[in-house]
Amino acid sequence: MQDAFTRVIAQADTRGAFLSDQEFDRLAALVAEGNKRLDTVNRITSNAAQIVSNAARSLFAQEPDLIAPGGNAYTNRRMAACLRDMEIILRYISYATLAGDSSVLEDRCLNGLRETYIALGVPATSVANGIAAMKKEALAKIMDPAGITPGDCSALQSEVASYFDKAAAAIV
Repeated sequence: MQDAFTRVIAQADTRGAFLSDQEFDRLAALVAEGNKRLDTVNRITSNAAQIVSNAARSLFAQEPDLIAPGGNAYTNRRMAACLRDMEIILRYISYATLAGDSSVLEDRCLNGLRETYIALGVPATSVANGIAAMKKEALAKIMDPAGITPGDCSALQSEVASYFDKAAAAIV
C-alpha cells in the first residue's frame, strides 16, 4: 500500500530526480485539503452501518429476486455475507480516501474479488448495483455541508466517487 506521498517519492527516486513542480503542487494540494479529507473519511466511517443498510435496502428493492427463496441473499447467512462484503468494500474505500491513493483498495480488496464471486456464483451485476447504491449513500453523507471544513470539496467528492466506480468495475 502506498499513500500519495510515498508513490510520488518512489517515482521520483526511480527517475533519480527531485520532485517536479507538478508533483510538488499535487502534494501541496493534498496537504491543503487535509481537514476536508479527514472530515470525508469521518463521515464515511461514522455512517458506515447506515450507508451499507440503506444501500442494501435499495439493492433488494431494485432486485427482489436476491432475497427470494433461492436468491443469492436468501437466508440469514447469505444476507450477512452480502452485508459483510459491502462493509469491507466501503472500509477499503475509506482507506483509499484517507491515503489519497487507490492502491490499498485494489491490492487488498479488489484483487481477485471478481474471480471469487464467479466461483461462488454471485451475480456480478448485483454486486456492482450494490456498490453504486453505497456510492449514492456515501456521497449524500459527504456532501452534507453541516459540520464539515468549509471550502470546495468537489474534487474530493469526485475522487471518492471514482473509488466506488473502480470497485464496481472490478467486479463486472
